Amino acid sequence: MNATGLTIGQVALAALMDVAFAFAIGSVLLERWLALEGQLARVAWQRARASLVAASFALVLADALWLLYEAASVSGLSLVPAIGVIPTVLGQTQVGHAWCIAFGGAVLALATALGSRGGRVGQSAFGVAAIVVALGKASIGHAADAGPWSTAVAVQALHILATGLWGGITLAGGLVVLPALDTSTTRGALIRVAGRVSYVAGMALAVVVATGLFNAQRGLGGSLAPLADSGWGHVLTLKGGLVLLAILLGALNRISALPRLRRTASTTDAHTFNNVLHLEALVMIAIFIAAAVLAHMAPGSMPSH
Repeated sequence: MNATGLTIGQVALAALMDVAFAFAIGSVLLERWLALEGQLARVAWQRARASLVAASFALVLADALWLLYEAASVSGLSLVPAIGVIPTVLGQTQVGHAWCIAFGGAVLALATALGSRGGRVGQSAFGVAAIVVALGKASIGHAADAGPWSTAVAVQALHILATGLWGGITLAGGLVVLPALDTSTTRGALIRVAGRVSYVAGMALAVVVATGLFNAQRGLGGSLAPLADSGWGHVLTLKGGLVLLAILLGALNRISALPRLRRTASTTDAHTFNNVLHLEALVMIAIFIAAAVLAHMAPGSMPSH
């Protein structure tokens, strides 16, 4: 990957798209869980709702800007003249077709966020939007080299959804929502929502690891040599280390902080859980950045030129 201004901008926008997508997924779930807690969790519910709207808007905006950078990249033009190339990219390239799918899903997610109030119909519509976004994003990346309807694309779409779920409840919960439950009157709601966060994160993580190993095997071409011999391998190793760190932090909360919080319901233990989740959320942002870099590099199994 050549570190030109266009490439750096495109990678940054890709990372923003991943973070916004995850934030939206996590916010939807937290909004639903907090609605069950009633008026005591009203402030946290409002934060979840605001986070959903903001993340969905950021996803649409980042998608649109990414397309402009893609048009500039393939045409060799600067950003403003590349606007005229966008119709060609959309109509005549596989990336353009896949982008239309992902962008359509993002627009549906934003419309759902603005128009619904956390009801079942709205959540179902958001679920459809998330699947469409994941399929579009999977068809833009290296998985599409095996064909638009290939197993590789399906696995990558599942990986994107599972990563969005795991990362999303961590990001939205640790950075925005759960700190609003940090009072003695909302301690019961915090304990219940924290338990749901820990459980769903664990389930999503299992899918992330399984699909991630499949993708890594494809990229490595059946050999571990590219881990040491290619830049792609180095970034993949870094991403793997970050994932392990996030897993350790999640395990710390699940095995130690959460059981202690359930026993004591103390302010200290509530702070411990939220602080560890906050740190895990920061690691998740780094993981999304590493994933965006990987997506813009040739897999290690491909010969270098």
